[in-house]
Amino acid sequence: MFPGNKVRLKYGFVIEVEGADYAPGTSKEAIKSGASRADSIRARVLQDTKSGTPGSDSVKVKGVITWVGVADAVQAEIRLYDRLFSSEHPDTGGGADGKTFLDDLNPNSLQTITAYVEPSLAQAKADDKFQFERHGYFVADRVDHKEGKVVFNKITGLKDTWAK
Repeated sequence: MFPGNKVRLKYGFVIEVEGADYAPGTSKEAIKSGASRADSIRARVLQDTKSGTPGSDSVKVKGVITWVGVADAVQAEIRLYDRLFSSEHPDTGGGADGKTFLDDLNPNSLQTITAYVEPSLAQAKADDKFQFERHGYFVADRVDHKEGKVVFNKITGLKDTWAK
């Protein structure tokens, strides 16, 4: 998002970015290079563009963004699982190179990130399953997900990237 850019908020209105506020002392060079993050974005709502209403397509946009309001968002631990092995056929050992399947373990098979999710997800029960748009399918962890600690595990992605 950048000043003058227009995007649609998922199931909502089109907004036009008017500017951004950065932390004190942030240099213009850091902003131009993308090395700095905005603390807040100033935008205006374009009336008569709400999804599903007449005239909603009167403004053309290149993208739709999903958003969660900062006042309502719930912090969650998200566990992103990937393939256990780095290659499709890990070495079972005994090869001339002396490597075993342990040498082929994927160091990125688990990444844990912090995300902010819709407040209703804090009420999910263990083993409840959800699709996180554009990311894949997730399940509430059966051990660690509980009141006060929201934890989701990735079940499967929307695209298989093994061929890449």
